[in-house]
Amino acid sequence: MSRRTIIAGNWKMNMRADTAAALAKGVSEAVGENPSVEVAVCPPSVYLHLVSDVLAGSAVGLGAQNLYPAGDGAYTGEVNAAMLSDCGCRYVILGHSERRALMGETDKQVSEKLAAALAGNLVPIVCVGETLEDREAGKTEDVVGTQLRGSLEGLDESRATGVVIAYEPVWAIGTGKTATPEQAEDVHAFIRNLLGELFTPEVASQMRIQYGGSVKPGNAEELLGQPNIDGALVGGASLKVDDFVGIIKAG
Repeated sequence: MSRRTIIAGNWKMNMRADTAAALAKGVSEAVGENPSVEVAVCPPSVYLHLVSDVLAGSAVGLGAQNLYPAGDGAYTGEVNAAMLSDCGCRYVILGHSERRALMGETDKQVSEKLAAALAGNLVPIVCVGETLEDREAGKTEDVVGTQLRGSLEGLDESRATGVVIAYEPVWAIGTGKTATPEQAEDVHAFIRNLLGELFTPEVASQMRIQYGGSVKPGNAEELLGQPNIDGALVGGASLKVDDFVGIIKAG
């Protein structure tokens, strides 16, 4: 089953308006009109409209870093799927390890956000991953499996292929440490097998699983060459045009 590689840049809480616009312009120009891979950038929410305008007519999609799973209402400080769509978003990152660790986000909350994202016709990028302590204790599959089951709870099989999974070992995010291609592939294969149990092997074969965790131009080709790695969710390297484009070209 052929799966189109998807490379997404998570800008996190970085940038100012001028640098966000310049980065989006640089990426869209470098990617061109018909890239061989699917490309998205996910700026801070306050710059979504700005970046959307810069990307207009380009092959680079716009994504958000989070959403709130309710319609309009008294939810101060939050944004929902309809608002993201109004900003031109096609994608949304859900359950990133930083939100799980810093904001206490639970698998149940991620599953609620997933349902809202799909109802709003957004492509969810659902993140899972273990800490260094988990890995050293031999709990990688237990932790990742629990996160995946909980985050996808209630997901209808008919919508599953529209969901992207991102495996991001917490110990490799922003640390300069990267899972070896073999380590990453082992967990990706585990995730795909579990998706086959949760849905069907056919559905699992169509779902895309990204790797994230200190992905750079120098290691991207080997990582992306693994059978079950279908793209990358890129943090720090997505903040520089040359680095991000180098990863895109590796796909």
